[in-house]
Amino acid sequence: MQAVSPTTTGVAYLARPGRPAVVARTLAELRGPTRGVVELPVRLMWSADRAFDLRDPDQLLWMYENVLRETTSVDDLRQLVNGRTLRRVWRLLNLPRSVRLAWETRHQGLRSA
Repeated sequence: MQAVSPTTTGVAYLARPGRPAVVARTLAELRGPTRGVVELPVRLMWSADRAFDLRDPDQLLWMYENVLRETTSVDDLRQLVNGRTLRRVWRLLNLPRSVRLAWETRHQGLRSA
């Protein structure tokens, strides 16, 4: 798991109490799909309706919000999130403040995205 280190930033960013926000080292390593229908694993979304059509902007945002908030593995990020797409939709995502700060601390370009 790759989380923003409190020793590097001086702050522990938590996705939820007791769970560090997981952040990829680079946006380029995020090679997830950009089209089609993606079904999230139960560990990331507990709803029976876990399929997201990436052509629908609202479904794309909902999927990214769930993955960024719920993942405990950088492998999930690599497989499900696309770096270019993440940069494009960053300001539209409804994320916990600590998750947003963790990503923007590691990837300062997202602040201006």
